[in-house]
Amino acid sequence: MSIWNKHERIEKNATLLMVLSLVVVSIGGLVEIAPLFYLENTIEKVQGMRPYTPLELAGRQIYIREGCYNCHSQMVRPMRDEVERYGHFSLAAESMYDHPFQWGSKRTGPDLARLGGRYSDEWHVDHMRDPRAVVPESVMPTYAFLENTPLDFAHIADDLKANRLVGVPYTDEQIENAVMDVKSQANPDGDDADFDAVLERYGENVQGRAFDGDPSDVTELDAMIAYLQMLGTLVDFSTYEPATDHNLR
Repeated sequence: MSIWNKHERIEKNATLLMVLSLVVVSIGGLVEIAPLFYLENTIEKVQGMRPYTPLELAGRQIYIREGCYNCHSQMVRPMRDEVERYGHFSLAAESMYDHPFQWGSKRTGPDLARLGGRYSDEWHVDHMRDPRAVVPESVMPTYAFLENTPLDFAHIADDLKANRLVGVPYTDEQIENAVMDVKSQANPDGDDADFDAVLERYGENVQGRAFDGDPSDVTELDAMIAYLQMLGTLVDFSTYEPATDHNLR
């Protein structure tokens, strides 16, 4: 009897086919799942990653509120055309403090995972006021109202507490000073500002200035640009080396 006839016997016997299929699936499942029990963390630790500052977190919430994720992904895939256009492919660690994360495949506009520092604050202000003023072919709606809408951050400390409940390592000090940190980051030269304290709490890679160009008030546009300007800037890929399985333990 040839090998093909043996295969035919399996196909014609439903019980035998089901049992053998179960065996194959079980072996494949064990191969994929068993190694995970030996890992304390499946996300490699990457130098430079930190939780969002209160101002950046507020900007991210506005980004989600306005549905920006419907047209812009934040995931650079490990393919040559994407890496050449956007930069290093995305790491899981870069989204470890995102709830929810902004990965995806829908791109009416470009991917924003590496947007930080590519354009000036003034460009972002003009882009929000009138997208077609800087990108003539853009189909993006205008968000000029953000510039005239004061940022409501009276309860920003509660947002940090909520994020801590799902694993973001905000400290009591960061939560206690959340309101002041918003003001200090958006206007480091203000009378009551203490931007040095923000740097102590969140690290030296925090940007502080009047992002919308007007230090007299903290607006939703300040928060939005603060968030956009930090995207992809936390990891120094010139020194980054992928972790081995041993490093993940």
